[in-house]
Amino acid sequence: MRWLITGAGGMLGRDLSTVLAEHGATDVVAATRADLDITDPVEVRDAVAGADIVLNAAAWTNVDGAETDESAATAINGHAVRLLAHTAGKRLIHVSTDYVFDGTATAPIPEDTPHAPINAYGRGKAVGEQAVLATGGYVVRTAWLYGEHGPNFVRTMLRLAADRDTVDVVDDQQGPPTWSYALAHQLVALARAAADGRAAPGAYHGTAAGSTTWYGLARAVFAEAGLDPGRVRPTTSDRFPRPARRPSYSVLSHARWAGTGIPTLPHWRAMLTDAMPALRR
Repeated sequence: MRWLITGAGGMLGRDLSTVLAEHGATDVVAATRADLDITDPVEVRDAVAGADIVLNAAAWTNVDGAETDESAATAINGHAVRLLAHTAGKRLIHVSTDYVFDGTATAPIPEDTPHAPINAYGRGKAVGEQAVLATGGYVVRTAWLYGEHGPNFVRTMLRLAADRDTVDVVDDQQGPPTWSYALAHQLVALARAAADGRAAPGAYHGTAAGSTTWYGLARAVFAEAGLDPGRVRPTTSDRFPRPARRPSYSVLSHARWAGTGIPTLPHWRAMLTDAMPALRR
């Protein structure tokens, strides 16, 4: 199979390159932002033409920045994804987000739940999703992603643990902390299943099992690092006002993996234990 990774310089994109190498894939184009402008129709056409599978990890990820420049965020997360979708069709595996939902649920959110974004970032991602689903591609929503490459909550907690006696972390948002390397394995497995006809097009949820709060995750990070979790103190979101509203509940259902032969991701706590050696390097 011939693979194209877009956004290959990012946290998830780098893990996708690693996982494909571990799987023995040799025909892989790992395109960074400098290599491929996904808003350019000619560049997209030429890049996609040689690929059997397109793994789209390219995205505008500055959630707060999208509030002041929604058109730029939507150009990447929405219109450029539409371009990829119309070019790649069912060959496209697109990574999306829980931010397409409003966060008011109280039970894991099913894959077919209607979009109801509460911020500019979510609105742009919803535009991209709609295009992928309309052209027979695959959407994989994830949430609370962390990994070895690039800034993320877990690495921030490890840094703050070295700089501060105590850390205040919000305890009123619920979600599934998900390791990007584990998600990369699941995306590659889905791509192979899609190529073999074992996975129907549509939306899937690529998140860890179980859930916690940011406060709970921070305590777990301290514990994994051999530090006192009591140094983490709970607080509320109103103590940290930000331009973009965040969903208060981001736990996603995993029902659509049944029948694909692909296991759902492990529990977030076990996943964190597996991830920590790489994160502490």
